Amino acid sequence: MHAYRSHTCAALTAANVGDTVRLSGWVHRRRDHGGVIFIDLRDHFGITQVLCDPDSPVFAEVEKLRSEYCIRIDGVVKARDPELVNPKLPTGEIEVFIRDMEVLGPVKGDLPLQVFGDQDYPEETRLTYRYLDLRREKMQANMTLRSDVVASIRKRMWDIDFREFQTPIITASSPEGARDFLVPSRLHPGKFYALPQAPQQFKQLLMVSGFDRYFQIAPCFRDEDPRADRSPTDFYQLDLEMSFVEQQDVFDTVEPVLRGVFEEFGRGATVDQNWPQISYADAALWYGTDKPDLRNPIKMQVVSDHFRGSGFAIFANLLEKEGTEVRAIPAPKGGSRKFCDRMNKFAQEQGLPGMGYIFWRDGDDGMDAAGPLAKNIGPERTEAIRQQLGLGTGDAAFFLAGKPAEFEGVAGRARVVIGDELELTEQNRFAFAWIVDFPMYEADDDGKIDFSHNPFSMPQGGLEALEGNPLDVLGYQYDLACNGYELVSGAIRNHKPEIMFKAFELAGYGEDEVRKRFGGMVNAFQYGAPPHGGCAAGIDRIVMLLAGTSNIREVILFPMNQRAEDLMMSAPSDPTSDQLMELGLRVIPQD
Repeated sequence: MHAYRSHTCAALTAANVGDTVRLSGWVHRRRDHGGVIFIDLRDHFGITQVLCDPDSPVFAEVEKLRSEYCIRIDGVVKARDPELVNPKLPTGEIEVFIRDMEVLGPVKGDLPLQVFGDQDYPEETRLTYRYLDLRREKMQANMTLRSDVVASIRKRMWDIDFREFQTPIITASSPEGARDFLVPSRLHPGKFYALPQAPQQFKQLLMVSGFDRYFQIAPCFRDEDPRADRSPTDFYQLDLEMSFVEQQDVFDTVEPVLRGVFEEFGRGATVDQNWPQISYADAALWYGTDKPDLRNPIKMQVVSDHFRGSGFAIFANLLEKEGTEVRAIPAPKGGSRKFCDRMNKFAQEQGLPGMGYIFWRDGDDGMDAAGPLAKNIGPERTEAIRQQLGLGTGDAAFFLAGKPAEFEGVAGRARVVIGDELELTEQNRFAFAWIVDFPMYEADDDGKIDFSHNPFSMPQGGLEALEGNPLDVLGYQYDLACNGYELVSGAIRNHKPEIMFKAFELAGYGEDEVRKRFGGMVNAFQYGAPPHGGCAAGIDRIVMLLAGTSNIREVILFPMNQRAEDLMMSAPSDPTSDQLMELGLRVIPQD
C-alpha cells in the first residue's frame, strides 16, 4: 500500500465496499455520537466520512483529534445504511471504519480561523493566515478555477498558432502609466533596474524578430494604489502581439478566445455573441465611463437645448459658458419622489450640489410631470424631454450640468446605482464592448500635454495627424469592457521611428531622451519593422468575474492587503545595514 493514501477523499464508492484503504487529509469536522467518533476527512479532491468505535485499537488516539489535524488512516470501506446515504457527496454511499491512524501534522493552540463552515473573518486575519483561508471550500474552488482558466487560455492560444515566450523580469524603466518598482544594481552602484509594468517593448521586439504571433501569461509589476478590482503590486495578464495586423484583426483573434473561456467557465450565464465597438467619446457620453456595464440598458443623453433660456436659471446660466452642457439619466420605473430624493442625496454624497429630476405620474388630465425642474421649465419643455428620452408614466429622469469632465464620473456611478436599485441591470450575463478611438494625449491643469494611454500606439492619421492640436489626435488604441470592468487593453503599435519621435516630442520627450530610454526598440525599428499590434487581458479580473466576486483578492493566492503589505510574509521589510552598504544605498527617514 502507498505510504500515505490508496485513494483520494473523493474516490471511494459503493464498488469499494469491503476494501481495505488508506486515506490522508485534514479533520474537517468531528462529531461524537455516543461513543462512536465520526470524522469528515477532507483533502483537495473531496470529503470521506470515516468513523472509529471503541473496538478500534486507535480509539484513544482518535478521541484526541481536533479540527484541521492532518492525519493518515487505514480502514475498511462499508456501505452506509440506506437512510444515512448522503447524495450530496460523491462518497456519500460509504464510510470507512478506522483500524489504524497516524497524526501527520498536529494543530498547536487554537485555530485563528475555522476552515469548516462559512464564517466571515476580517480580511487582515484571512491574509495573515492565508494558508488556512485557502483550505476553505470557496477558496479551493476559486484557485482551481484560476488554474483551469489559465490552462484553457493557453490551449486556445496554441490552437490558433501563437507561440509562448517568456520575457525578462529585470529590465529598464518604461512609461506605462504607473510607477515602477525599482531594483538597485549591486554591480553598477547608483543605477537601477525596474520590474516590468508589462512586457511591452519585448513583445514588440519579438515582432521585429519575425515570430509573428506571441503570447505569454505574463507577470506585471506596478506600484499602484489598491482597489477592489486591482492588485497594488503585481498581477498576471494574457499578453499577446501579432504582426501584419490592423485593429479589427486583433479583435477577430481575441474575441473567440475570451468568448470561449467565458462560455466554458461562466456557470451557465449568457455570454454576448456580438461585441459592439463604441468610441471613447460616446462611452463617456452614454455611460460616464470607458468601461461600461452594458447589462444596464440606461443610456445618458445631452438635453442642453431644452434648458437654454429656460426658467431654470441655474442650468440656463451655466449653458452660457463655453464647454458646458446638460445631460439626462433616464430612470425607467424610477418615478417616485422618494427614489428621486434618494438619488439627489447620492449625488451630494459624491461631492456635487445634487441632481435635478423630473418624474412622470398619472394626473387629472393624463400624464403629469412633477419635481422642481418641471415647474421651472414648463410643460412644453418637459414634454420634449420626455419624448427625447422615451419615458412615460412611472418613469423619471435625472439631470447634471456643467463641464462634462466635472460631473461625468458621478453621472456614470449614478447610472449604475439607478440600474441596480430599479432592477434594470440584467443578471447572469457577460456583456462585452470594445472601446475604441481613445485620445492619444491629455492635458493636466497646467496645460501640459502627456500621453493618455499607451505611448507606443500608432496615431490615427500617422505623422500628418501630429501636426495639429495634440488633444484632437486619436490613437489606434482599444479596451475591452465587460460588466463594468476593463478586461483588455491594447493598441496598434507605432513602428515608424519618425512618427514615434514626433509623438513623444508632443509629450515633452526630445529625440535624445527617447533614444536613451527606448534605444533598443528605436534601433530595432530601423531594420525592417513590420506593422504590428496586440493587447493584454487581465487574468485576475477574468477569474474574478467568472468566480462571481467583486474583490480581486478572492482569486489571487497570496495577495497584498489594501496597504500593499504581505501580512503573512511581513513584506515590505527593513533592509539590513549590510544589504544597504553592499548596494551603496542609505535610507533617508521621512518625518
